[in-house]
Amino acid sequence: MQYEDILFTVADGVATIAINRPQVMNAFRGRTCEELIHALNRAGWDKSIGVIVLTGTGDRAFCTGGDQSAHDGKYDGRGMIGLPVEELQSLIRDVPKPVIARVQGYAIGGGNVLATLCDLTIASDRAQFGQVGPKVGSVDPGFGTAYLARVVGEKKAREIWYLCRRYTAAEALAMGLVNAVVPHEQLDAEVARWCAEIMARSPTAIAIAKRSFNADTESIRGISGMGMQALAMYYATDESQEGVRAFNEKRSPEFRRFVK
Repeated sequence: MQYEDILFTVADGVATIAINRPQVMNAFRGRTCEELIHALNRAGWDKSIGVIVLTGTGDRAFCTGGDQSAHDGKYDGRGMIGLPVEELQSLIRDVPKPVIARVQGYAIGGGNVLATLCDLTIASDRAQFGQVGPKVGSVDPGFGTAYLARVVGEKKAREIWYLCRRYTAAEALAMGLVNAVVPHEQLDAEVARWCAEIMARSPTAIAIAKRSFNADTESIRGISGMGMQALAMYYATDESQEGVRAFNEKRSPEFRRFVK
């Protein structure tokens, strides 16, 4: 595959996959998801690679979720909602290598879900986390909700989704959403240190450990499939489409006028 939306590099047994759409805060469209899936498969089954780092280009954003300019009742790719996001999320779990989220800026919406799903998350002190679904007529009814509750607890997960607040890197660390926070200029060095430690460990033992961790939450994959079906129907409603319109028109949405 010829990559347009991502960058893929390998060094010292570490594959780095970076969403390269800084003009839209590294939001993903259909093609971005397809390229991420291809790159994760490429790195995940290459025996010379021991760690995968997922990040975004530039300093502003790790990823801000689905590109609203590519969303008109459905996104611009394949899958239940026009994005193969279920496949992408599952693949982060399925590859037998640790996937580290390197979060240098905003991890918002679907970007926050990706950072949550990665095995480990290392953040710059400039990073910010949060969900926006109920602000823009969307939701992640699977790993982004049920798995988030496993990570930060149900009360905090509900707060994150219902209120759509932003959380600093320090707040994310305190709630268990990230593993480490370092000064922005030290982020790459810290990620490299974690990668080097993992590369010194038994890859088979790590793969077994990852499978074991995943087994405990595997039922969420079924929740995701059912939820995405509901989300596809929700996207066809006036209420959801009001969120997209308001976002693109840079105004506050008026959701409640569509509730009957």
